[in-house]
Amino acid sequence: MRAALGTPLLALSWAELDALGEDELLWERRIEQFRAYLQQWRRQGVLPMVRRLLNDFEVPRRLLAIGDERQLTDLLHLAELLQQASALLQGEHALVRHLAEERVAGSALGESRQVRLESDADLLKVVTVHKSKGLQYPLVFLPFPCTCWPVKANSAPIKYHDEHGALRITLSASDAEIRQADEERLGEDLRKLYVALTRAVHATWIGVAPTPDLARTALGHLLEADNASVESLQERLRASGAVVVPAPQALGERWQPPGAATESLAAPLVAKAARERWWIASYSRLSGSMEAARAPESAEEANYEEGAAQADDARAALVDPPAGTLHAFARGAAAGTFLHGLLEWAGQQGFSRLADAGGEIEAGIARRCLSPAWQVHRPMLQDWLQRWLVAPLQLPGATAIVPARLGTYQVEMEFWFPARAVNVRSLDQLVSRHTLGGAARPAVGAVQLNGMLKGFIDLTFEHEGRYYVADYKSNWLGAGDTQYTTRAMHDEVLAQRYELQYCLYLLALHRLLRARLRDYDYDRHIGGAIVLFLRGHAAATQGLHMERPPRTLMDALDVLFQGEREEEAA
Repeated sequence: MRAALGTPLLALSWAELDALGEDELLWERRIEQFRAYLQQWRRQGVLPMVRRLLNDFEVPRRLLAIGDERQLTDLLHLAELLQQASALLQGEHALVRHLAEERVAGSALGESRQVRLESDADLLKVVTVHKSKGLQYPLVFLPFPCTCWPVKANSAPIKYHDEHGALRITLSASDAEIRQADEERLGEDLRKLYVALTRAVHATWIGVAPTPDLARTALGHLLEADNASVESLQERLRASGAVVVPAPQALGERWQPPGAATESLAAPLVAKAARERWWIASYSRLSGSMEAARAPESAEEANYEEGAAQADDARAALVDPPAGTLHAFARGAAAGTFLHGLLEWAGQQGFSRLADAGGEIEAGIARRCLSPAWQVHRPMLQDWLQRWLVAPLQLPGATAIVPARLGTYQVEMEFWFPARAVNVRSLDQLVSRHTLGGAARPAVGAVQLNGMLKGFIDLTFEHEGRYYVADYKSNWLGAGDTQYTTRAMHDEVLAQRYELQYCLYLLALHRLLRARLRDYDYDRHIGGAIVLFLRGHAAATQGLHMERPPRTLMDALDVLFQGEREEEAA
C-alpha cells in the first residue's frame, strides 16, 4: 500500500504522504479503502476495481487536464487485458504473476495487445445514420442519399400498419399492402435524412445524382424530383439554399497531414550511432527455442529416445487415475498455474501457521475454487495440502525436512542478473556436460542473450546451514504413485530441460550468497536444486528429483554471463 500510494500515478502530495505516517486514523481509512478494492476485485473482477481506484484518486481528470491521454488509454487497456486473463486464472496471486511474466515476454503481441490510439477525435469516422442520432461532428459527408431500398413483392416478410395502427406482417402482400409498407419506409427514410442533415457543426456535403430510384428516396421526395435531370436537380437544390458544386475529379492524390515532414532519401549529415540489441530474457524464452524433433545423432541419444517412448507406454497402461487424488486433478497450463498459486499462497501465509490451522486451509482453498472446474476438487486439495505441509521430505545428504517446520525460506524469490552476449548454445553445452551424467537431451536453439536474465524461484530455503532452490511441477507422469519413479522423473527433467532452469536458479542463488555471506563456499553452503513433482507426493520417491551441479559448472556459467569467450567459459 505504501508503495502504491507513493506512485506518480496516484499523485498524492508530499503533505498527504507525510500525513500517512503521522495520522493513524488517516492510515486506517486508507487501509479500509484498499481492502474495499480487494473485495470488489474478488466479487466483480479486476477491471471494475481498477476503474474505481482510478476514479477515487481522480486519475482520469488529472491526466486529461495535463493532456496525457496516452497514459490513461494504456491504463484502461491493461485493465481490460487483465480482466480477460483473469477468466483463465484462479486467484489474485496467479493474475499478478501472469502480469509480471507478460511484462517480460511482451514481444509476441497479439492483435488485442496492440497499443491503442489515445483519442479518436481527429480520425475520420464512418457511422450509420441511425447510430449518429444525438451526436455532433464538425463536418459531415452524406454520400448516398439518392439510393433506397423500396418495398417490393419479393421483399417478404413485409411489415406495415393497418388502418387501426396495428403492426402487420405478411409473406404474400397485396399491391395495397406493398404501397402502404413502402410509404412507411419512406417516412422512416425522411426521419433518418433529417437526422443526417442536422449532425454537422459547420457544414454538410451531400452527394446528389439522378439515380433511377431518386423519386422514391427521402431527398427526391423533398425536392419533388420525379425523373429529374441534372440541371433540374441543380436548380431545385439552389432554390432550397444549398451550395451546388460539381463532383471533384479523382486525381489519385494522397492527403498529407499538416506539418508532417516527408522522409528525405538523402543520407543524414550525421550518422546515427548503432544501438545495442538489449532485452530481458527468462528461462521460458530459452525453453521456447528448443529444437524440433530430429533424428538421433548418436547411439546414446537413440537409447534416450527409446527409453522415453517406453515410459510413455507405461504411463498409458494406467488410464483411470484414482479418484480423490492429485492424479485425477485437471492437467494443462491452467491446472499448473492453479497449484503454483495455491502453494505460493500457503508460503506467504506461513507453512507452519497453516499446518496448525486446518480451518484456514479450508477457507483459503474455498476462495480459490470458485470456478466449477475446481469446485469438485476442493476436498482433495484440502487433504493434499494438509498432508504436504507435514510430510518429511527426504533430502539426499541431509536429515528429512518438513515444509511446516522450515525456519528460513522465501516464496517466489525474484532475481535479475546481466547477460552480456551470452551464447545460448554454449550455455546449453555446459549444462548438458555437467548435469544428469551427461545424458542426451533436446538441444536449445542457437540464440544469444544480451541484457538481463530474470526469473522467479518458487521456493528458496535454508536447512542445516545449506541453501536450496525448489521448483513446483504439476506434470502428469502417470495415473498412479508407482509411475513417479526416479527414472521417470529423470527422463521428464531431461525432456522438458528443467535442469537448465534449476541451474540458472542456482547461479542466481550462488551470486546472491557470495555477496551476502563472508565465508561463503559453494560446496559447503549450496544444498542443491529440487524439482517437486506435486502429483507424485505420495509415491515412494515423494516426487522429488534433486541434483547439486558441481562448482565447476557454476564457475563456468558465472564467466559465461560476464561476457567472456566461449573457450574460457568451457
